[in-house]
Amino acid sequence: MEIVVTGRNSEISESFRSHVADKLERINKFDESQRIHRVDVEVTHAKNPRQRETAATVEITLFSRGPVIRVESSSADQHSALDAVVDKLEERLRRAVDRQRRHKSKHAPATLEAATAGLTLAGSSAAEAADEPAVTHQGPIEVEGDGPLVVREKTHESQAMSLDQALYEMELVGHDFFLFVEKDSMLPSVVYRRKGYDYGVIHLDVKN
Repeated sequence: MEIVVTGRNSEISESFRSHVADKLERINKFDESQRIHRVDVEVTHAKNPRQRETAATVEITLFSRGPVIRVESSSADQHSALDAVVDKLEERLRRAVDRQRRHKSKHAPATLEAATAGLTLAGSSAAEAADEPAVTHQGPIEVEGDGPLVVREKTHESQAMSLDQALYEMELVGHDFFLFVEKDSMLPSVVYRRKGYDYGVIHLDVKN
């Protein structure tokens, strides 16, 4: 596993690079198949002296055969920021592996690539609960924890229509958006209201 440490607005010492490598050994237990091939660690120091509580930010980007995972954390110094971001990364990987194991038999091994499928790049909350949340189902959607999540499924009969007709239909129902199939391209589309009297349209080009 290659570890690359870079700094913004500061020099990175060899001792800190070694400290980063030691810290990242904690994620090896989630990589039994050695699918992680590179970890980028970027350390940023704020120039504004008023930002003392968040003077240092450490961002970790993990590259594997599965999706890319990115987490970051800020603190008063780079060492405490590193501790926090590694904790966050470890928790993210642990939850991903546990989530995958719930969908397999108890004796089936969970790989990092399979466990992290569908994992977003957005930073997770710094206050995630230590205990695993209960998993419930809202219609076809699996939900962790209490939500909140409201799921309502509707099916409407419709015909392909032009953009002008879709705008007219949107005004009739009084909504800020309208879902339709565009007549010329036969693409699923959404027309929506922008600021003032402007409108926007989004087309979905479905690839097999």
